[in-house]
Amino acid sequence: MRAVITVIGKDTVGILHKVSGICAAHQANVIEVTQSVMQDMFAMIMMVDISQLNSDFSALSDKLAELGKTEKLDIHCMHEDIFNSMHEI
Repeated sequence: MRAVITVIGKDTVGILHKVSGICAAHQANVIEVTQSVMQDMFAMIMMVDISQLNSDFSALSDKLAELGKTEKLDIHCMHEDIFNSMHEI
């Protein structure tokens, strides 16, 4: 099972570190990352393997949302099944 994490906001030092740290704490393995900085805006998409989570998925999602509020970032964590359902025609 996988999840998609998106992060958007003003670029600051350590965003990737903080997000990946939460993933590591929950045993969510980062499979792939793409990120861009456009002027002062940071945008990142992560694909993470959640098959070995040491908590339920909502705990991971809530912790990432909490980080987003603290750091003034828009962070979303979506289970791959929901992501795929949203994008089917």
